[in-house]
Amino acid sequence: MTRSNFEHTLAQSYTFFFLILHLLRFSCVYAEEARCSSANEFYCPLCGGVQVSDCTACEGYIFSDQKYEICYDRKLFNVKSNQVGDPENHYPYLWFDIAASIIWFLVAGVAVSCGVGGGGIYVPMGMILLRFPPKPSAGLSQACIFGAGIGGLIINGRKRHPDRHIRDTKGLPSESCPGKIVPHERNMTHLEIEADRKLYLQGGDGRRRFYTRPVIDYDLVLFMAPMELAGAVLGVTIQRLLPDWLFLSFAAVVLGFTCYKTFIKFKNLHRLEKEHNEEIANKNKVSQEISAAVQEEEMKGHSSKMDHVCQQDDDSSVSEIHEELWPAVLSYDDDDSEIEDISRHPDPKVIPDDSRELETRRQLLQEDSVQLPKRKIAFLLLLWVGLSVIFLLKGDKGAISLVGITCQDPVYYVLVACQFLWTIGFGLVFARKIIKQTDARKVVNYPYNETDVLWDLKSVRDFAFAGFGGGFIAGVIGISSGYFTGPFMVYYGIHPSVATATCATKMMFTSSSVALLFVLSGLLPWEYALYFFLVCLCGAVFGKTVVDAYVKKTGMASILVGVLACVIGLSTMSIIVILFVNLAKANWCVDGFKEFCPVGNSGLSANCPANTIEAS
Repeated sequence: MTRSNFEHTLAQSYTFFFLILHLLRFSCVYAEEARCSSANEFYCPLCGGVQVSDCTACEGYIFSDQKYEICYDRKLFNVKSNQVGDPENHYPYLWFDIAASIIWFLVAGVAVSCGVGGGGIYVPMGMILLRFPPKPSAGLSQACIFGAGIGGLIINGRKRHPDRHIRDTKGLPSESCPGKIVPHERNMTHLEIEADRKLYLQGGDGRRRFYTRPVIDYDLVLFMAPMELAGAVLGVTIQRLLPDWLFLSFAAVVLGFTCYKTFIKFKNLHRLEKEHNEEIANKNKVSQEISAAVQEEEMKGHSSKMDHVCQQDDDSSVSEIHEELWPAVLSYDDDDSEIEDISRHPDPKVIPDDSRELETRRQLLQEDSVQLPKRKIAFLLLLWVGLSVIFLLKGDKGAISLVGITCQDPVYYVLVACQFLWTIGFGLVFARKIIKQTDARKVVNYPYNETDVLWDLKSVRDFAFAGFGGGFIAGVIGISSGYFTGPFMVYYGIHPSVATATCATKMMFTSSSVALLFVLSGLLPWEYALYFFLVCLCGAVFGKTVVDAYVKKTGMASILVGVLACVIGLSTMSIIVILFVNLAKANWCVDGFKEFCPVGNSGLSANCPANTIEAS
């Protein structure tokens, strides 16, 4: 993707973002005036007769049955009781759990292959199929994303970059991408590529080799992850105020636009890859035909010479035969000498190099080829530990604090400020680090690929905006930011395999602490969290292996972008279904804004007796 096209797409995103803000502004005016009576509230006998609409507010219970007006708990693979008159007979979820296991397994494999968490599918399906309330469904989604992220890391952590033949030479500078080089093997046939690689290895000072890198861009993870989390903090804060219908409508519009742009990108990439593969196939076919014709001519010439020799008298001397075959031997030797001369000839694509620059460049290439860079992984763990501590102390995404901190406590707002300082500060410090790192590599003519990111102030600004904006929208909607940052990376020109692997790694770190918080705060049954964690882990390993094998076999990396567009489209449809189901339950009445920090007894802090009913 050229720079002008990218800037045009970015301008469209800016325009769409501000349009959404204006629509949100007018919707807010309407929501402020709207007040609906809650048709879903009932007096729960297990909660001391307090009127509730969400049984998560009733200690010891998570699930609510509107039909029977009761709060209850349930276990994994619950079987219907055969006892007559058993009050728990209307809670048979065995087949629901089995069906969900199959769907979650497949979704995890598809989602992690295209670099998204799948929360846009897990949350609606958890509410529709598993009959989970919104908050436990969101918690289960985080556990599933965590499991799928680990499964993806098992595969991606061992994979190498798609370009496995990076050379230590300068190469030809790219006119369309300043600071990068033109790929050495562009528009070459397989035979030409093999010959060119042999020439490269035989030339130089005898120390030439091919380099590669991990498929996960750890620099991109270390910069974008904290920026996304900073945006998510703001998004989650605003989501506390929005009524369900408003943020679901917002989610449907944003995801619909993202799906459309991603699908357009998939069509363009697929067309270019198809044309490129057809061109290479035609060149290979012509090359094979020429090679076969040359071999056929050589065989005919050799056969005619042998026939001529056989026609000599039987008493001809051996020396005469040698004289007859000598021109062919000389011809072979001449061809061999020409090959040797060509092998000694310098590669025409290699620009004369400075020995000091070459040595430094080799050291940098060797440093970048480490599969698991310990220093960068240590930075990621440091970021994760800091965020996990703040999450557990403050609570997040509907889960309560483990130490009882509420929004009425001043410490709560101190922790919110700490989240911003920790994430934004971490991102800015690492941005400065990667800019200096890029400048040092430019000095020695580092062979940047056309799909690499050249970190400067402009690219930092673009990725910071994308990360913070994607995190903000994800926080408001309640799904993974990979739905937005993944397409952004592809639009920026990053290779689809690198973009998906990087997004999957980011999501694993951000979802793990939130999933742990939901389980520890009692908003998610631990057996469901553990079981679906393992289901999604296995599904991610299986799906990622199958998709990667297909991409390697066909060379069509655009399939990853196409799968991403399909996942976003399914998420959009799922959210629309949830929106209309909720509106139907509320008799098509739209409610107003919620209180940011409700005070008083409104049924949200009911004291419940001991758990006496448990679906078993």
